Amino acid sequence: MPSRLNWPGFGLAAAPPPFRVSRPRYAGRHETLRARLHAHGFTHLLVYGDREHFANLLWAAGIDPRFEEALLILPADRRDPLLLLGNECVNYAPASPAPLRIERYQPFSLPDMPRGDSRALAEIFQDEGLDAHARIAFAGWKDYPQPHQIDAPSYLVDAVRFACGFENVTSAAGWFSDARDGVRTTADPEEIAFFEWTNTLASDGLRRIIEAIEPGALDHDLLRRAGYNGVPLGCHMTLKCGENRVSLASARGERITRGGRFSAGICYWGANVCRCGWVAAGAKGLPAEAEGYVEHFVQPYFDAMAAWFELLKPGAPGGALHAAIHDRLPSDRFHVFLNAGHLIGFDEWISSPVWAGSDVPLRSGMVLQADVIPSHPDLYSTRMEDGYLIADEALQSNLDPGLLHRCRARRAWMRDALGIRLDESVLPLSNLCGWVAPYLLEPSLVMTRG
Repeated sequence: MPSRLNWPGFGLAAAPPPFRVSRPRYAGRHETLRARLHAHGFTHLLVYGDREHFANLLWAAGIDPRFEEALLILPADRRDPLLLLGNECVNYAPASPAPLRIERYQPFSLPDMPRGDSRALAEIFQDEGLDAHARIAFAGWKDYPQPHQIDAPSYLVDAVRFACGFENVTSAAGWFSDARDGVRTTADPEEIAFFEWTNTLASDGLRRIIEAIEPGALDHDLLRRAGYNGVPLGCHMTLKCGENRVSLASARGERITRGGRFSAGICYWGANVCRCGWVAAGAKGLPAEAEGYVEHFVQPYFDAMAAWFELLKPGAPGGALHAAIHDRLPSDRFHVFLNAGHLIGFDEWISSPVWAGSDVPLRSGMVLQADVIPSHPDLYSTRMEDGYLIADEALQSNLDPGLLHRCRARRAWMRDALGIRLDESVLPLSNLCGWVAPYLLEPSLVMTRG
């Protein structure tokens, strides 16, 4: 049942951690990709990116395209990959320290921009050795069951297939995102520092929003409390209240209603912090159909999540996390439909090792989103969505001491105050870790284990 607790201030980094992976680190990433090319008998890796689907390209080339598309061509036997960029992204290219050749390919530019000063794609491909003797691994965004299903614009995929032959072009998206061995499914110390910072920004912002909830408050005014500072968004901020009950909806001018539903989420690169509940000060403030909300819905959810947290450690199979939730939360009441947790990075959902029967092990360096979403037509929902790093002793020894101190303090708080026993390898990144307040007009009344 809920207990009244003063939530501690865990702090945040004194200054934004510089997210700038070094040139040698990018060169090392290229060698990792070349090793995969050689192991699988490919001659080239192509990596596509655009504004929405940029994370593979950011990992490999250090650039997230603004407005436009981009394409990296990485040969197996050449040390300077070619990055094709549109008109505006050529000027953005200095943001990347990666060892690259840059070429302007104007068809990537926005409609009606200048087009006459770049080579034809066929000529570029020919000079890069993309021909009938080449074997191409093409990384779009998502992997599909068939190896020739490639998630990238058809005009690019068609051009590669025309140059090299249909049978010689295969999807390689899983090289980046597959939960078992994708290169982006574990984070480097520099990335972890950035993700901890964004988790603190998102969680502190969401806490300010929740503390400002009062009947009549306007959703747009509440979101001002997030204190947005320009860090790249992982997805749109969401806030639902009043009559706004559409999933994933943004604020639209609704006002908080007493006894109504509320949810909000703040998502930056590497962080997505979400909470939801009822606008009430206690059980008497709930609508009649939500009677028993805490006893029959929030407490079982909190206990199931505690079991989920207590499984987190290197080597734990994803199927065990799935079972921890589904064995405790019957589907006819809780309707947990999506994966019981997933990996988060520069894209909000990389992939997930958590599904029924999964033998995919958790690994040191994984950042897991505690994203378990119950729902009920009358009882509504509850949430404790934050990021958690799995880090063995070797990785922890390479982390910033201040970051490590904050994460260990959060872990101790979850153990001592909330009763959630976390393994020493688990480092909570958010300042709202484990915080569930079922009655949002009393945010200091939080769920704990008896």
